[in-house]
Amino acid sequence: MKKASSGTKRVLNHYSAWKYLVLIVTVVVLALSAIPTWYGEQPSIQIEYAQKSARLNDVVAMKNFLASQGIPAEQISSQGSKQSILFTDETQQTLARKALDQVLDKNDNITFSYLSVAPAWFAKLGFEPIKLGLDLRGGVQFLLNVDVNKAFDEQRDALADDIRATLRQQHLRQVRVSSQPNQGLEVISHTDKALDAVNQFVSQNYSGWNVVRSSDTLTITPTEQNKQTFQQSTLKQNLKIMRDRIAELGITEALVQRQGEHSIRIELPGVQDPAQAKKVIGATASLAFYEVVSDGSSYDTFTLADKQGRSVPLARQPVLTGDHIINAQAGLDNMGMSEVNISLDHSGGEAMSRFSSSHIGKPMATVYREYKTNSRGETVRSERVISVATIQSQLGSQFRITGAGSSDEAQQLALLLRAGSLTAPVTIIEERTIGASLGAENISNGFAALALGMGLTLTFMALWYRRLGWVANIALIANMLCLLGLIALLPGAVLTLPGIAGLVLTVGMAVDTNVLIFERIRDKLREGRSFAQAIDQGFSSAFATIWDANFTTMITAVVLYSIGNGPIQGFALTLGLGLMTSMFTGVFASRALVNLIWGRDTRRDVRV
Repeated sequence: MKKASSGTKRVLNHYSAWKYLVLIVTVVVLALSAIPTWYGEQPSIQIEYAQKSARLNDVVAMKNFLASQGIPAEQISSQGSKQSILFTDETQQTLARKALDQVLDKNDNITFSYLSVAPAWFAKLGFEPIKLGLDLRGGVQFLLNVDVNKAFDEQRDALADDIRATLRQQHLRQVRVSSQPNQGLEVISHTDKALDAVNQFVSQNYSGWNVVRSSDTLTITPTEQNKQTFQQSTLKQNLKIMRDRIAELGITEALVQRQGEHSIRIELPGVQDPAQAKKVIGATASLAFYEVVSDGSSYDTFTLADKQGRSVPLARQPVLTGDHIINAQAGLDNMGMSEVNISLDHSGGEAMSRFSSSHIGKPMATVYREYKTNSRGETVRSERVISVATIQSQLGSQFRITGAGSSDEAQQLALLLRAGSLTAPVTIIEERTIGASLGAENISNGFAALALGMGLTLTFMALWYRRLGWVANIALIANMLCLLGLIALLPGAVLTLPGIAGLVLTVGMAVDTNVLIFERIRDKLREGRSFAQAIDQGFSSAFATIWDANFTTMITAVVLYSIGNGPIQGFALTLGLGLMTSMFTGVFASRALVNLIWGRDTRRDVRV
């Protein structure tokens, strides 16, 4: 009587049907994602007309207009109120933008972009080409220094103004409030009542400040936590405002990110004329509205000069600052003079309504603020009165101001107000321009190196490992397709020249995976195993080594990406993604192919 089997015999080199299905679907999806990159992109201009019946919102009319300007357009298409114009290079794109700016309505929206020339059904499925970095596409890079200390000084000055206002409300006199070099304040008074009032006010309203009393002096200093929190929030807010400003310029593929503790890096791919971008990015303009006070007023006042150089006495506390402005549009008044139409948020509208209702018939000044760098390299704030108007009636959330200058100056001021005023002044400390021709040369050279590396690798594997080498070659080609497709799918992923170097390195790492596996298979065959057993044990024994090697390299890629910037991040991104696709194709896809072709071959005289 035979003894019943205690378990099920394991079938060597066999994948379940669902595993093959997952492999096929993954490779096909990533390959489809990679295909639009090979088709490439062309520069274009996208126009969204405020009125559908606009004169140029017609293919023939736009073609004739561009032809009259000597600008050839490769393709023009219109759909509803949107129009797309395709060009062969960035020079024509820039010239067309300048020409269109002169004739389009101020409410029409123009944006620069790059359109894929792949069949339209790829875009309908959500597959787009890989976004190229500055070194491959050409464009402009700015490095900005954010003066957080200057912004913190303004916060300290605001605290000093609040302290003075509180002392006036409580009718406490003979108190001196002065700023200190350590970003703190010093309050001196011979009366305990005044010092106690200041101490109570700061403790209740400014928790991030320490108050220390010594005799008749209060020393008010910010806590370290307050400084760190302020620095983080300031940089975060400046990053947001920079992104909004670049969006207002119509640049859709810009990269804006923090670099170090006090810097912001901005890359504008495809932009060959940085003048306008530089004006807007480096500008720190904002508006504030002040009550104009008469001589002998009890207000705490200061004076600013207007355009004619006359001194205008203003209340120190503003009625409203530019933080409450949510929209601004430049236009012309009845006299043909430029003006800016302002829209405020809810709290700003209420504040303006309260002030204007109680000050009808009295003047209100609009103050223009900006930061400039003086001859010693220091950032200083410049303020001037651009208009003084008498309040004729109660104002609300919408009103207009004049005195912004020419039409172009009013347009730029409106753009800055829409995007928001920077919470800290910035200075452009580095500007780098890369021509489109140099970017194209980088692409050509980079992919030529990749093609040469792949060609030599494919030849070596086919000759050295013979039949198994062809399996490795198929896996390597699939690896490149999967890697390019994965980069295209990831939001925010950008391919740079060092990124192409990462692709070349991935070729070597992917083949290394197969080399380890095939050498283990050879070892098992020398030991007298059948081919099926050698395959099974070769893949199994090599996996631990492959996993360890890739995991340690992945740690390096993660560290490079987290602490690096720009080109280093581009290299780390392709390196890390390449490790994942190499594991996927080198181990699992290769195993699937070997299983299908030789998985159950029990012969021992197989040459590999």
